[in-house]
Amino acid sequence: MPLLPSTSSSLQLPPLSLYVHVPWCVRKCPYCDFNSHAQHGELPERAYLHALFADLDSELTLVQGRQLGSIFIGGGTPSLMSADFYQQLLPGIDKRIPFARDIEITLEANPGTFEQARFGGFRAAGINRLSLGVQSFDDRCLKALGRIHSGDDAFAAIESAHALGFERINLDLMHGLPGQTPAMALTDLRQGISLGTAHLSWYQLTIEPNTEFHSRPPRLPEDEQLWAIQDQGQALLAESGFAQYEISGYSRAGQQCRHNLNYWRFGDYIGIGAGAHGKLTDLSQQQLIRRSKPRQPKAYLAAPCADQARVVAREELALEFMMNVLRLNQGVEAQLFAASTGLALAQIQPQLDRARTLGLLDADLTRLTPTPHGRRFLNDLLELFV
Repeated sequence: MPLLPSTSSSLQLPPLSLYVHVPWCVRKCPYCDFNSHAQHGELPERAYLHALFADLDSELTLVQGRQLGSIFIGGGTPSLMSADFYQQLLPGIDKRIPFARDIEITLEANPGTFEQARFGGFRAAGINRLSLGVQSFDDRCLKALGRIHSGDDAFAAIESAHALGFERINLDLMHGLPGQTPAMALTDLRQGISLGTAHLSWYQLTIEPNTEFHSRPPRLPEDEQLWAIQDQGQALLAESGFAQYEISGYSRAGQQCRHNLNYWRFGDYIGIGAGAHGKLTDLSQQQLIRRSKPRQPKAYLAAPCADQARVVAREELALEFMMNVLRLNQGVEAQLFAASTGLALAQIQPQLDRARTLGLLDADLTRLTPTPHGRRFLNDLLELFV
């Protein structure tokens, strides 16, 4: 197979997104390894708003005339913040970086009754997509996960979101839960499918370091049960019109999460808020910069611009790119590699050839697409690019 020219290419500016992190929760879930902190007293909304704007102002030099195609507000539990907070936050962002006409603005929300009462205000603030952390509709499973909402709360939250005009709703559902049988997992999935939402994030519970579950592991289903849940669940989703477009993302036609697609296509994103991360392209220096913000809320409020920045080393670029794009079932155009990394595709041609020989990468030379075997053994595929 002939090699492509080995000279480097020039970086091109990819689409731009914004991630906003809200670090507070009512309490920390025992499985959660995200940067979240139990709420004590009243939330410092005004101070946090000012910190976010100062943080964003420090990032503007690399926006380089682009619009925001998407905003994702995650946490923590962003729905603990008031609607008034978002009614100030979003116009302030728009003043600094113009919104694309069809911008997608997602808010993560818990389905508890406290947050449900705020859904209308969130919609009025300009949030047009809700991601509801349902996890399960089974009260026994919810209790085992340390969740503070019930299955009935979840049903009510979804109904309320539909009634308030949210046309785009994602449900987060986990499987492989303590005490969960394959039948229970599939019942959860059927209930999620039946509720009229067009996007599901369906993923297996994993035990992560620095969590309560890691120090006191619950008893989880056996491997045979986990395989049965995965295989039967994916078949059910496909039969119901939900196509898998990335590792844990399933959607009806045209309803993929645009924010996540920008991540997986190696687009640029600004990250603001306690513990947020970002990745931006610096055309003037022909380099990629990753930035991270102070994790502790108090430290962030005291110095929101005290971020850590590093240039992605040239030898890391191929792996960084592949770790993102190979999450996508349909992969990406091969030409995106050079545009996104500044490296010629020929520099990873031996690894690509090896991946295709092993059946991990599709044979189509115009695209970088994992095969079903490559998706199942993604770590093996990525190791080729280390």
